[in-house]
Amino acid sequence: MLKSKEENLFVNLLKQLEKDFHLANISFKLPDDISPENLAVFVKEKLYVLLMERFDEYLNLLYVIDVSENVLKKIEVVDAVDVAEKVSFLVLKREYDKVHLKRKYGRNS
Repeated sequence: MLKSKEENLFVNLLKQLEKDFHLANISFKLPDDISPENLAVFVKEKLYVLLMERFDEYLNLLYVIDVSENVLKKIEVVDAVDVAEKVSFLVLKREYDKVHLKRKYGRNS
């Protein structure tokens, strides 16, 4: 089980993900009882669908989340599943950074 601080960060991470997907006009409803492990899989699957079927929305989402273009360019393209997995890591890392910085500097929105 996660400690209280970690639970709070995880809940805030979920809220940040939902907020940014909403800002990009992409439907994104997480299960209420999602675990950190399942979150990574869920995000990867969502990104894979966007990558394959709605590329413009995929790019817009990465812009909204503010994933570094330079880092994205360094991803070695093997196949779409591999790209989705690597990008999901970058998305989750960037969203965690946002949550962590908001907490550190006292911003709650």
